[in-house]
Amino acid sequence: MTEEKESREKEETLVFPNAVIVRELRKYIDRDKIIKKEVKIAVNKFLEEVLADIAKKMNEFPYATVDYRMFQEAIRPYKKVGELDKEKERLKAHLDVIIKDCQSIQRDLDEKLS
Repeated sequence: MTEEKESREKEETLVFPNAVIVRELRKYIDRDKIIKKEVKIAVNKFLEEVLADIAKKMNEFPYATVDYRMFQEAIRPYKKVGELDKEKERLKAHLDVIIKDCQSIQRDLDEKLS
């Protein structure tokens, strides 16, 4: 099988049309940058995985109808990522304060006990 034929078959198995992926990427990537084909395919496959994960989570509900509330519940982990980064930074700052307090206490102890 030729490389071109393999590439075409790979593209045919993708969930989303390549043009849609490129159009959405172009909204955030400068026009003067070239988007490699493997990136387009990887984005498509990643989105397919995310979609499958969301659908599986919605399917776990015991109801005959899938509603918006179920969708919101299924996408919650993806929406929380940004909040987790903020929480991580907040905790780091708090730990820095604790470390400085500990160092201060250590200096005080060294002064008093030496």
